[in-house]
Amino acid sequence: MNKRRLHHLWTKVRWIKPGYFLVLVVISGVICIFALRANNEHMIKLRSAVYAADKNDGNVQGALAQLQAYVTTHMNTNLDTGNGTVYPPIQLRYTYQRILQAQSEAAATDNTQLYTEAQTYCQQQDPVDFSGRNRVPCIEQYVETHDTQLPTIPAALYEFSFDSPTWSPDLAGWSLLLAGVSGILFAVTLLARRWFQHYVVT
Repeated sequence: MNKRRLHHLWTKVRWIKPGYFLVLVVISGVICIFALRANNEHMIKLRSAVYAADKNDGNVQGALAQLQAYVTTHMNTNLDTGNGTVYPPIQLRYTYQRILQAQSEAAATDNTQLYTEAQTYCQQQDPVDFSGRNRVPCIEQYVETHDTQLPTIPAALYEFSFDSPTWSPDLAGWSLLLAGVSGILFAVTLLARRWFQHYVVT
C-alpha cells in the first residue's frame, strides 16, 4: 500500500479519537463499580433474610433458594467473610439446634421404650425374683447392649455455600465488558494514530 492510499485511509479514520474510548472506559468503569456494589449489598440483604428465617423458624428453604439463585447469577456476591475460615459461609445455628433437639427428644422416647422392654425381658427371664435383686443387673445389661447413640446430623442440613460467577450478564457484567473493550480500542486507536502520524502525515 503506497503512501497516497495510506493518506486517504488516514483522512477516513482520523476522526476516531482515542479520547472517545477513554471516556467510555471511565463511564462504564464507574457504572461497573456501583453495579458490583449493588450486587453485594443485595446479597447481604438476602443472606440476612436467611438468618432471620433461621432464627424465627420461618421459611428457611425459600430464603436459601432466593439467596442461591442470586449468588450464582451475579458477580461480586461471594459469601465468604474473608477471614480464611475452612467452614462454609452459611451456618444455620438455630436450624442445627432444632434438629438436635428433635433427635434428642426422639432418643429420650426410645430410651423410655428401651427400659420398658428391658423390664419385660428380665421379668420373663426370672419371673420368681420379686425382690428385683437379680433383675437390676439384667436390666442394666440389656440397656447397655441395646443402647443407641444419637445419629450424626448431616452438615448439608445446616451448612451452605454458593459460588459467585466470574462474569454475569447483568449491569455489572456488561459495563465491565464495555470497559474492557473500550480500553482495548483506546490502546489500538492511540497506537494507530501515532503510526499514521509518523509514517503518513510527516
